[in-house]
Amino acid sequence: MYLGDGSQIVPPADTGIAAEIDAIDALADVPRPQAGWQTLDDAVLDAYLARTDAVLAPDSPRTARTVYTAMHGVGKDVLLAAFARAGFPEPVLVAEQAEPDPDFPTVAFPNPEEPGAMDLAFAVARETGPDLIIANDPDADRCAVAVAHEGDWRMLRGDEVGSLLAAHLVRRGARGTFAESIVSSSLLGRIAEKAGLPYEETLTGFKWIARVDGLRYGYEEALGYCVDPDGVRDKDGITAALLVTELASALKSEGRTLLDLLDDLAVEHGLHATDQLSVRVEDLTVIARAMRRLREVPPASLAGLAVTRAEDLTLGTDTLPPTDGLRYTLDGARVIVRPSGTEPKLKCYLEVVVPVATHADLPAARGTADGLLTAIKRDLSAAAGI
Repeated sequence: MYLGDGSQIVPPADTGIAAEIDAIDALADVPRPQAGWQTLDDAVLDAYLARTDAVLAPDSPRTARTVYTAMHGVGKDVLLAAFARAGFPEPVLVAEQAEPDPDFPTVAFPNPEEPGAMDLAFAVARETGPDLIIANDPDADRCAVAVAHEGDWRMLRGDEVGSLLAAHLVRRGARGTFAESIVSSSLLGRIAEKAGLPYEETLTGFKWIARVDGLRYGYEEALGYCVDPDGVRDKDGITAALLVTELASALKSEGRTLLDLLDDLAVEHGLHATDQLSVRVEDLTVIARAMRRLREVPPASLAGLAVTRAEDLTLGTDTLPPTDGLRYTLDGARVIVRPSGTEPKLKCYLEVVVPVATHADLPAARGTADGLLTAIKRDLSAAAGI
């Protein structure tokens, strides 16, 4: 595992730090240095922006036009500077969400994945007709992408963007380990395998992904992408935005789109369709009861698909340390159930894989996948009692 600078803390260091914090009775008792402080200037930002050049291939197309929203966060100025350095067309801003505002007045919750959060960006895109929409979350470490689809706009899932960026890096000749968390799509593993690249799964969170030896690319389905681990060994929404816009530009030069590449990946590797069953609770004991019920009486099948393997991840695996979660391998599907580490939610990550012979088979395959995901949600909810 990678142990260098720049990664988030993991057990057992996290509990040791927490214990030191708990031991403090009053802030006034914490010793403070009287000298040695350094105030950073724009040199840090300048060095970061200079590093973003390394994300893109020399002389790659830079023609894709974007609509951009900072979601009331801090990403706007840095993203605009990075796009200008790269030579992309200046993004059209969602003006109502362009400036930092801790009240986030235009959204119920400042996460591009939340229903309604992208409505203003969609409206601007309908007026301006860009090639894609880019959104950062407020601290700009996540990147959301939306594309034109059937006369309107739709968000790409994090797994879709993760696979697109992986395919783009492979096409550019990237070497090194491709990594993802266990709750992300297994398509990354298939892309890496066909390219002859090392591949690793980790526990949820970039604190684990960033520690993979030889990491070249890492992603997590919750819109987090590490595309330049030698520069930023964490998820970074700015460099991810640059790379996906480069990909859109390259495809545009071929008369194609991001959706066309997704279709190609489905034909090459099978249609990998993902979804979530997420249950928010007021009483945390509901989550504990659901997990206990699934451990005591694991489902034998979901959506008519036999469960071929049931793993209690609290015991760890050959490649993963212990964590509170369950993983079910089905005939053509996969389910992972875990309590959220940040919210009062039980989160269930679903994936089905449907073989696809030709592009003409894609509509039927998508219908099959949608039906299976709906049925898995229903059966899993019943099995967990939620």
